[in-house]
Amino acid sequence: MGLAGRLPARLEDLHGPERGVIVLPRHLAWPGMREFDVADDQLRRSMYGIVLTQGRRNDLARFVNARLLRQDWPVLRSSLDPKLRRWCERRLALRGMAAPGADTTGSTGTTGSTWTMGGTGSARPEPDAGHLEPGAR
Repeated sequence: MGLAGRLPARLEDLHGPERGVIVLPRHLAWPGMREFDVADDQLRRSMYGIVLTQGRRNDLARFVNARLLRQDWPVLRSSLDPKLRRWCERRLALRGMAAPGADTTGSTGTTGSTWTMGGTGSARPEPDAGHLEPGAR
């Protein structure tokens, strides 16, 4: 699937958590390198890079938070393939984003709910499902 099919139509379609620990599914990350604390800027940017380069459209919508991606974009963009970077900047309107720490209005992240990802809806994910730790928001 090409970039056009993998990227969401707009930034507002990204509803990943603003905090908590994300465990990526096996199709995105190697065992032992699958857990990412969203509160840790470096880990989050690393995880966003993985999801942007390897993920499917539903992975991006599920694991990437629009407000945090907008905040991280000035740093993250330089680590991406130029073609992917251009697609993201056009499709998600990330071109010319302000430096980290600047006012980034329009948060679309989900807060106030418990995130448990996995086909069973339980706190323990299916082996390949990927999940967010219980209580992550």
